[in-house]
Amino acid sequence: MTMTRSWPRWCAGLLVAGLLAGCGADERAEGASGITVVLFGDAEEIAGYRTMVEAFEGATPDVNVTLSPVASQDELMAKLTTSFAGGTPPDVFLLNYRRYGQFAAQGAIEPAQSYLDASEALDEGDFSPRALDAFRFDGKALTCMPQNLSSLVVYYNADLFVNAGVPVPKAGWTWDDFLVTAKALTGDGRYGVGVEPSVPRIAPFVWSNGGELVDDPNRPTRLTLTGQPATRKAVDWFLDLQLVHKVVPPDAEEQSESSEARFLRGTLGMYLNSRVAVPTLRTIKDFGWDVAPLPVAPGGAPASILHSDAYCMSAGRPDHAAAWRFIEFAMGPKGQGILAESGRTVPSRLDVARSDAFLRPSLPPRSAQVYLDADPYLRATPRTATWSRVERETDALLEELFYGRVEREKGLWELEEKIRPLFQEPPR
Repeated sequence: MTMTRSWPRWCAGLLVAGLLAGCGADERAEGASGITVVLFGDAEEIAGYRTMVEAFEGATPDVNVTLSPVASQDELMAKLTTSFAGGTPPDVFLLNYRRYGQFAAQGAIEPAQSYLDASEALDEGDFSPRALDAFRFDGKALTCMPQNLSSLVVYYNADLFVNAGVPVPKAGWTWDDFLVTAKALTGDGRYGVGVEPSVPRIAPFVWSNGGELVDDPNRPTRLTLTGQPATRKAVDWFLDLQLVHKVVPPDAEEQSESSEARFLRGTLGMYLNSRVAVPTLRTIKDFGWDVAPLPVAPGGAPASILHSDAYCMSAGRPDHAAAWRFIEFAMGPKGQGILAESGRTVPSRLDVARSDAFLRPSLPPRSAQVYLDADPYLRATPRTATWSRVERETDALLEELFYGRVEREKGLWELEEKIRPLFQEPPR
């Protein structure tokens, strides 16, 4: 099965949007058995992907895969922009749902829905509906195949909890419990919490308190960080962790040593991140650690944010058969199992997520069920064409507020006003 689009149609659209500088012809021979896969991750993550690629090539000897990894999502976006501009995008690329909108809006992605519908190896019912829905750009047809279903969680240093005499966090703990614990863990060169000031980190607290980030989650036109009382209360609580309670490392200390590095060294009590941290955290030998759900707002409801990346196929190829065969393997029981064993992902494939390949009771985190229990409470940010830029620039301004570089009231008002026009601009 092959679905094609001409290069000029979507290249022209991307040029108008300012995403691409130009388009060239695909120089590779039609029917070639090699495909290029571009993805992001640190050394531990990439090792898992290499193992999966080797297994695919062993099972599919007529397809050779060139794995082209980069270290971060920002580097990935730059690499994709450059390759699309040169007319030689990768056959397959791994992209977060918060960043794929600008490509999908211009038709640069070959939609996955018809391939999934025709597949004898995969069925839509095999996967988490929440992960799939995050990659339905038009609300219906599936654009890319999501390979994971992670969430924001609390990693904690169990030894520090024992030493401080505070109970380990459990489902249903509140913002007040979280703050009391963070204060008890702060002191003598240690801090209670490590968290980056960003939209993905603040969003679950807003939702837990009954607020919204934007005026319309489906067709947003502005942020609502100050206009909704429930949202504003959550924003203030988040900012106060740094500005009032001092349980988060200050600006200069965070610049000199990241929260992850501080947690690895044993001087950070709690660290907020997604499943992506696990391969690195499993290198810890000096203390015990585990994972817990996010605290719940007083009188609120449990909430977390979806973290999901998907395999996307570049549009315009004369033949997507080899690329889809790779995706079928990566999304099948064996491919998902290999990545689950690496510790990198919470599999979007439900049977693998519920298996020992993921839960791995012999390896930390012992409470891996926490990731699966979060599924009913996961929400996604908007997937519009401009959301990636909205989030990027909002994050930069939130950092200014979080570290007290600007006055809170003025800074929040200016943030909303500065970001508002970005909702209407074409993607960059």
